[in-house]
Amino acid sequence: MQFREANVTFDAREVLRRALYPGYDADIVTLGIVEEIAPLADGGVTVTLRQGGTREDVMREVAQQVRELLSGELKLSKVEVAVRRLEPELGERTGRVALDGVRYVVAVASGKGGVGKSTVAANLAVALSHLGYAVGLLDADIYGPSVPMMFGTAGARPQSAGEQRFYPVERHGISLISIGMFLTERAPVIWRGPMVMGAVRQFLKDTVWRSRDFLIVDLPPGTGDAQLTLAQQVCLDGALIVTTPQDVALLDAARALKMLRQVHCPLLGVIENMSYFVCPDCGEVDEIFGHGGGERMARSENLKLLSRLPLYAEVREAGDRGIPVALSEPEHPASRVFLELAREVAAQVEGQSQ
Repeated sequence: MQFREANVTFDAREVLRRALYPGYDADIVTLGIVEEIAPLADGGVTVTLRQGGTREDVMREVAQQVRELLSGELKLSKVEVAVRRLEPELGERTGRVALDGVRYVVAVASGKGGVGKSTVAANLAVALSHLGYAVGLLDADIYGPSVPMMFGTAGARPQSAGEQRFYPVERHGISLISIGMFLTERAPVIWRGPMVMGAVRQFLKDTVWRSRDFLIVDLPPGTGDAQLTLAQQVCLDGALIVTTPQDVALLDAARALKMLRQVHCPLLGVIENMSYFVCPDCGEVDEIFGHGGGERMARSENLKLLSRLPLYAEVREAGDRGIPVALSEPEHPASRVFLELAREVAAQVEGQSQ
């Protein structure tokens, strides 16, 4: 009986790969719209679909496709379709299950682009590795993936692990996955919400992480589909908020912070990047983007200001070369800051789990 039910579930999933999401050339299984297929006692099935933020009429069309395909192809006596909206769950809790093969998942978030979030994520991953942890780095910035460039993986492709799963690319001791590894270097990603959500789900669940102590997730700017998907798919053990000192960055960072609080994600603290510039000739300190913004935000939100990172040309140059500064120049002042940040993150996350 169990074998037959398993066959029906498998057959139904395969049939639904022919159901295209309205307006796309991708099917509802690949996009992650099909959440669950459960057999019924009378020989039918129940299919649970994720709605996300899409329109009701689109989901009605998808549900009708599901009924027609399964009734016609598999001759099932009953096909029930349930549609589950994602947004109402935001206030409940973050994640459902721990991510297979990963002890701790830590997100690096920001409210706006250009504040150095990916630089922080990359160097934090390297610094944690230096502390002896096994580390993975997931680039969830679908529209602007930068991890392949920062780790020098141009041309590297994830290898298949069978059954639509894949192994991450290994570089500098870090396990990496990014949409940029599946595209040509300058190809734009022109996707709407459901496809972004499907890609993030696939990176989380279909990557064979193989016993990582930490998975660092480099989130895109803002509070959109990628953040929502991450918060609802896995147990987040913590998040870091990266900002620069100026008011416009702080305003957007505060939005990201509140979104993470709303899904009950532990907030580890604030990182103020590009805090100041030290003239290499005269030693004068110039606070180009203002003074103390990160500290004020951390204090107002009852969080720790974990780091103030100055502007260093070497940090930018190392990222452009594909070797993060924490690896290429471990004695650089910025590298020492990243190492202290890694110690603080590990201490907080491991302390919460005890």
